[in-house]
Amino acid sequence: MTSDSTDRSFQVSGNIVDVHRREIYPGTITVRNGRIAEIAMNAGASYATYLAPGFVDAHVHVESSMLPPSEFSRLAVVHGTVATVSDPHEIANVLGMEGVAWMLADGAHAALKIRFGAPSCVPATPFDRSGAVLGVADVEELLSLPGIGYLSEMMNYPGVIAGHPELLGKLAAARRAGLPIDGHAPGLSGSDLAVYVAAGITTDHECVAIEEARAKCALGMKILIREGSAAKNFDALWPLLLESPALCMLCSDDKHPNDLVDGHIDALVRRALALGADLFDVWRAASVHPIEHYVLDVGQLRIGDAADFIEVDSLAAPRVRRAWIDGALMAQDGTSLVARRSSLPANRFAVSEKRPEDFSLPAEGHCARVIEAFDGQLVTGERIVEVATRDGMVVADSDRDILKMALVDRYGDTVPAIALVKGFGLKRGAIASSVSHDSHNIVAVGVTDDDLAAAVNGVIEAGGGLAVAGPAGVAVLPLPVAGLMSDADGYHVAAEYSRLDRIAKDLGSPLGAPFMTLSFMALLVIPALKLGPTGLFDVVAFRPVSMWVP
Repeated sequence: MTSDSTDRSFQVSGNIVDVHRREIYPGTITVRNGRIAEIAMNAGASYATYLAPGFVDAHVHVESSMLPPSEFSRLAVVHGTVATVSDPHEIANVLGMEGVAWMLADGAHAALKIRFGAPSCVPATPFDRSGAVLGVADVEELLSLPGIGYLSEMMNYPGVIAGHPELLGKLAAARRAGLPIDGHAPGLSGSDLAVYVAAGITTDHECVAIEEARAKCALGMKILIREGSAAKNFDALWPLLLESPALCMLCSDDKHPNDLVDGHIDALVRRALALGADLFDVWRAASVHPIEHYVLDVGQLRIGDAADFIEVDSLAAPRVRRAWIDGALMAQDGTSLVARRSSLPANRFAVSEKRPEDFSLPAEGHCARVIEAFDGQLVTGERIVEVATRDGMVVADSDRDILKMALVDRYGDTVPAIALVKGFGLKRGAIASSVSHDSHNIVAVGVTDDDLAAAVNGVIEAGGGLAVAGPAGVAVLPLPVAGLMSDADGYHVAAEYSRLDRIAKDLGSPLGAPFMTLSFMALLVIPALKLGPTGLFDVVAFRPVSMWVP
């Protein structure tokens, strides 16, 4: 390969994967000024590697990597990711319009191409307590910005079905702008689903069962097959690549930093191919379909396209050897070639230190509703259990895996909401996080009130982050950018996250990603039972519900 770093012009040869013509042939790609000027077939030539379109994550909250967009891109390009469709919903809940502007500014320095959306549900429901509110006028303003290209996931599906005027106003604004509208409708079916789709919502990434996905496909929805750090739906949904490949895209949704180091969309491509899915169908789902649906300025390895492509070592189980974006070499042999940059500070944290007694829970009965967390899922269950008490106060029962959970308002000093949870498996200690979808208050699970206070205060003292309180003390991963992201090197953040993850598991948690699972325990738009700022919330009935059962 010859190159000119000034005008990004070079030639590279290999077996070219043409996903549009569904053919593979030996050839040479000529790049001039960052765009593909020529693709020549080299009949009879033999090459060891393959040149193919780069991968696109069709739906991801970059903030969930705990890295700013510019740093996220340093890690993602190693896996051949050349673009993402990213909802800045998380930082918007903390900082509102200022937060979206922050993501756009930092994203302008990202190595890969990021298409941001206008968050549609800030807060996610009227029952949340967030740091900001985005109304119809705010959404209209965002949709007019150059870096915004779609309306982000419409999470309040009960409100859409009920015809809530503000939600319908946001949907109408996106339709007037001619922009795609993302969906978020876990478990929705029948006539309610039909109403939701008729509102102009064209995608869904929340399917957990193949039957649900098929019903949505039948109405023309495009299904984003998701595999993230908490929600892992690939095994259930991959057959759609055989049945309805034209309606499929691949996404991560939420990817913690240690998982991003290990793989991204490339890992899903390898899994799909290993299961026997067609190479071209898989590659189109991982590249072409999100480019076309969201009208991204991302190359598809055609003459005239931006030079956004990758070199892989095989097609049976492709591993990325090199990745180019706009003709610039961004990654080679597992190493990012992107220079690190500093991100500006931005935060909103107004809560004082908590005491153990702040987490006390008087017993008001013998039986209580308990949130049941499931490994690898965002959905939760509901159990009715007999509570353990001491001196008239509810206590955790680690033998039955019934632990205390707390939601602490980070935007002001209010009384924490307390509940019980099953599934975290801690035998001692506590974990806490200011990454708590979607309002990003502090959520914690622990064995004793002292443990809960120690973990929560670790987060408060850091101005946001993750914390584990155990026999050895309190370990903290600070997240000073909105309490969601670190300003440190991404690989260091990944290592620190892995360290806290190991500590949490050493305390007894059997969960694959205890912090990621914890972060969804207060998300009031994912069934069935969650913890809101005033107590338990029944997502199916869409209303607060008493913890106590007569």
